Amino acid sequence: MAAKLGAIFFSMLLVNNYVLVKFLGICPFLGVSRNIKSATGMSVAVTIVMFIATAVTWPLEQILEKYDLVFLQTIAFIMVIAVLVQLLELVIRKFSPSLYSSLGVFLPLITTNCAVLGVTILNIDEGYTYVESLVCSLGAGLGFMLAMVLFAIVRIKVEAARPPKVFKGMPLTLISAAIVSLSFTGFGGIVENIFGL
Repeated sequence: MAAKLGAIFFSMLLVNNYVLVKFLGICPFLGVSRNIKSATGMSVAVTIVMFIATAVTWPLEQILEKYDLVFLQTIAFIMVIAVLVQLLELVIRKFSPSLYSSLGVFLPLITTNCAVLGVTILNIDEGYTYVESLVCSLGAGLGFMLAMVLFAIVRIKVEAARPPKVFKGMPLTLISAAIVSLSFTGFGGIVENIFGL
């Protein structure tokens, strides 16, 4: 059991990283990764929402299945995520106004962040138990954070290197994102070999 949980966690963290491998959650990845503080703040917010959303949506899915209402899954999950984001937004605004202003429009966009919805649906599609789903969401959230912080560091270094004018702005951002994404392909197969799956 512990080996399977470890495999799920590290798979979501490195091998199946939602941003760099599955390309979900790209909007905040590109928009909030200009500095490390904003990237970290957004990542913590997304991780919290992913974890709590999974904790709520997994039992909700069981209820939907019991009453043959599975066709409402996406709507129900989005509503849960929207409520969680609104609550998180209120907490951040009250306790960290500087983080709230630096995240700007991207904080409410967590509601439509396909990585958050993707985790909740993936847990159901993979047939994970409740504990496995929570571990999966935690690994996915920390993987999101890893991608955001690494990319913020890369962006700071690349932009400080005075690139040619033709690459400034979005072209340089996308090239940097591609290089960071390529670095994660090297983790393929490692998790399975470590945990003997």
